[in-house]
Amino acid sequence: MRLTINKNISLPIYIQIINSIKEQILSGLLPPGFVLPPERKLAASNGVSRSTVVKAYDELKALGLVESHIGKGTVVTEKIEPHPPSKKQQVFPLSWHPLFDKKLGNVNDTISDLMNAGSRQDAVSFDAGICDPRLYPLNQLQAILKEYPLHSEMLGLCAVEGYYPLREELSRLMEERSFSVSPHEVMILSGSMQGIDFAAHTFLSPGDAVIVEEPTFLQAIQRFRAAGAKIIGIPLDREGIRTDVLEAQLARYKPKFIYTIPTFHNPTGVVMSMRRRKELLDLAHKYQVPILEDDPYGEIHFTKHKFPPLKALDQHGYVIYLSTFSKVLFTGFRVGWVIAPEPVMKKFVILKQITDLHVNTPGQFLLGRFLREGFYEAHLQHQVTAFKQKRDLTVSALNKAEGLLTFDVPDGGIYLWCKFPDNIPQRALLSLCASKGVNYLPGNLFYPQESDGEHFLRLNYSYETQDRIERGISLLLEAVEELNRRNRLPNVKKEYKPII
Repeated sequence: MRLTINKNISLPIYIQIINSIKEQILSGLLPPGFVLPPERKLAASNGVSRSTVVKAYDELKALGLVESHIGKGTVVTEKIEPHPPSKKQQVFPLSWHPLFDKKLGNVNDTISDLMNAGSRQDAVSFDAGICDPRLYPLNQLQAILKEYPLHSEMLGLCAVEGYYPLREELSRLMEERSFSVSPHEVMILSGSMQGIDFAAHTFLSPGDAVIVEEPTFLQAIQRFRAAGAKIIGIPLDREGIRTDVLEAQLARYKPKFIYTIPTFHNPTGVVMSMRRRKELLDLAHKYQVPILEDDPYGEIHFTKHKFPPLKALDQHGYVIYLSTFSKVLFTGFRVGWVIAPEPVMKKFVILKQITDLHVNTPGQFLLGRFLREGFYEAHLQHQVTAFKQKRDLTVSALNKAEGLLTFDVPDGGIYLWCKFPDNIPQRALLSLCASKGVNYLPGNLFYPQESDGEHFLRLNYSYETQDRIERGISLLLEAVEELNRRNRLPNVKKEYKPII
């Protein structure tokens, strides 16, 4: 079998062999089943090396034009003609589920359901972790927009790490939180939840262990679960994470990192004591495990006493610090930030670049001006005062039914973590409350094993108006009393420690 090969042109010889054989196959000169000459024979007859013919045959196999059979050689494949389309061709529904990543199968859509439920104006909402939009500083924003009308800097692209003037203001804000960083050490995120997502991407592979407090932020659980991680829960008490339990688990599982909300914990409202903060850092240093510190509520404090973040106490670069404006300014802006050691920040920058390039520039511009103009501190004081009034009102309303719901009164944050009587099923209470027009978040969602937390609920007191808070608590207590009475077990007042 001789082929037309020109050794004086730049086209590689193996490609000339491919083109020649391909043309003969497609034209029908080499019919299906035709056995091509062995590599050595074709090479000798055309004055080329055997390796050149082998390479050409391999490419023809990749194109599906030939195939190899042991004992038979290289054979031209059958020509498959496409079926002519039928005028009434039946199209079957695409089965999506076999195509999905199996890790997402264990993640529910609780947050989507909450956001949809929150849009119904008739229901009193104690569920979603959002704050009162009536407290948004709209006048200050409008003043900024009036002084700085839309221009190209506000609407164009910015650095992946974020709009630099905002990063400058955040570096100043961090000094109020007891630690010092340069603007170059700050990266702007689409809410602090993106930092949790980036940490999962950076550190976790299926089967890796991650330590969390138990209970903890439900979306952190969902994100770690989606990564295929093994989630190890460490119980809390009134001082925060149980470091005596933690050390044994660090030695046993060798986790990739520890996720913690040390200040006004979600959902319990617990503030980690200074002693526990130091013990946690000592254990992290001893076992060489980084800490992911989530601090969305640290500035919502109702007393004068403030604990410094773990990041401020860390002298060895083990803490990745996350925070956000979603709880103290504007929920919808979705602007948060991360401060991390340089190797971690480099990974986060890559993830930001391939995820959404950077946070929206107009939002960053407005927040930067808001901080620079000095509006932030006055707004924060006003908001904290309002939240404290709402907390006190919620506590007073709950106390009207002595012992029916037990809880600790938090010194800040936006949540009450309550326990209801053991004879009441969670599903029954959730359903009855919804029928009465009041929503809360069931406690089992905050545990890695959702069988835990069966008789707990989380109430967000920061969102609703004061009159609706009173109405909602009245409806909640009405539902608890009805189910408690229905199950014919007496309500016995007793001392209870909700988080132990």
